[in-house]
Amino acid sequence: MREALKRKIIEVCDKKMDSKGENVGLSFYAFFANKNDDPELLMEAARWWIVENKLDHFEKAKKIRLMVEATL
Repeated sequence: MREALKRKIIEVCDKKMDSKGENVGLSFYAFFANKNDDPELLMEAARWWIVENKLDHFEKAKKIRLMVEATL
């Protein structure tokens, strides 16, 4: 997964946890705007989430942040 996407995921996870607490859940769609303006990037995130890590649709932001941080 490209570095820019990793940093975006960490940023979004931080914002969600700051506003809703550490137990907040999210899906990979949380990292994108409502309109699909970059389908390749969306598919990159989906592949990492679904195929590579076999994550459920919703996961804890804290868990996702730690997973992505470990790859930086």
